[in-house]
Amino acid sequence: FFKKYWILKLKAGKSKEKYALDTVSILYDKYIGVLEYLNDPSTPERYLVSNPDYYRMFVPFTYYYAPMDRYSKINWKFQYPDTLLSMAQKMLPIDTLAFTSKQRINASVDNALIAAYVTYPQLIVWTEDDIQSKQVFQDNIEEEASDKKSILELFVSEPMKHVRKKSKGVVIRKPNWWVTGGNGSLQFTQNHFSDNWYKGGASTHSLLATLQLLANYNDREKVQWENLLDMKLGFVSSPSDEYHKYLVNNDQLRIYSKLGLQAVAKWYYTISTELKTQILNSYGKNSMDLKAAFLAPFDWSTSLGMDYKLEKSKYKLSVFLAPLTHTMRYIGNKKVSETSYGLDEGSRVKHNFGSQVQTNFSWTIIPSIKFATRLDYLTIYRWVRAEWETNIDFILTRFLSAKLYVLARFDDSTKPTVGDNYLQATETLGFGFSYSW
Repeated sequence: FFKKYWILKLKAGKSKEKYALDTVSILYDKYIGVLEYLNDPSTPERYLVSNPDYYRMFVPFTYYYAPMDRYSKINWKFQYPDTLLSMAQKMLPIDTLAFTSKQRINASVDNALIAAYVTYPQLIVWTEDDIQSKQVFQDNIEEEASDKKSILELFVSEPMKHVRKKSKGVVIRKPNWWVTGGNGSLQFTQNHFSDNWYKGGASTHSLLATLQLLANYNDREKVQWENLLDMKLGFVSSPSDEYHKYLVNNDQLRIYSKLGLQAVAKWYYTISTELKTQILNSYGKNSMDLKAAFLAPFDWSTSLGMDYKLEKSKYKLSVFLAPLTHTMRYIGNKKVSETSYGLDEGSRVKHNFGSQVQTNFSWTIIPSIKFATRLDYLTIYRWVRAEWETNIDFILTRFLSAKLYVLARFDDSTKPTVGDNYLQATETLGFGFSYSW
């Protein structure tokens, strides 16, 4: 009966006339003889080899499509589970289509699974579609060669999704919902004329320093909390000024915080607060009259409303609509005229209620050109105070850039210093150092 299935495998011994014999001996060593190693305590681990091809029989009971596909084919051959033929078919490569061991293992596993599906269908806990829909889990563990860090690494922000925790040379990453960072720049401009320049003119120099620090929280579910410190300080030389060699032409200290709770999709119930003043004293040209100083004026606004947020790979948009807004203006220096900032004479504080609209848009046009603009519109229905700020960064290298800064302002709460136009604007184009982290 077995004769037609024998495959004679000959192996030369010590003498060329002697040979190691047949398939039966080979099959014994492969399927039965290996069990002798399990009872031998001196057996090295390399002899105890596990076969991963049988994994489907030892994972949670899952419905796979391969067994049904195998038995749905027209050329399927019926198995005789209780005959010697069945044993031979499982042990010997009698079918040329199933000659390799992996194909024979798959056929055996499919036999076991199809029987289990028919007998115990209620025990199935997964389907193949369920497994395919899951993401692959990756536990990235990195070894650190040394705990010492360079100075620059101390200023590198941690990614939002992970934070590092050291334990015996192993780095374990855990979720971190905080993102911190910032950027700073120092821009210069120069315009020089010799004293005998035939068309006349005066040499001028200007400097603009900026600093932004941010700390944002986002749990990727409901809560978003944005915090920003924004500082700008600019000087320009004034050769024709009798009192000052340099004048402050840009001075801003702004602290902004916005807390949002997701309402639906991209809309958030939001409360925001903003504190704004300047750092240094500002004087008028050819005058010693103090125009502004630290906390003079000091503006504080608190708003309640809805915030719409849209974030893509290259741009971010936020539109905050606040129908209820409280504003306070404080003049903390007696040398600064309170009436020039819309307060009654002799008064240092003024409160108002109104509405506010804030928009923030940033766009990475190309990696070396970044555009950012901010619009802040505030009204108490008797006057309007609006600021439109735009920054365009031309990134040349990691530390060098050119920056275009434009600030337009409309304020009809006070009378204009010159003429009757309430619209004001300042613009700076410079080249210098910049750094982001």
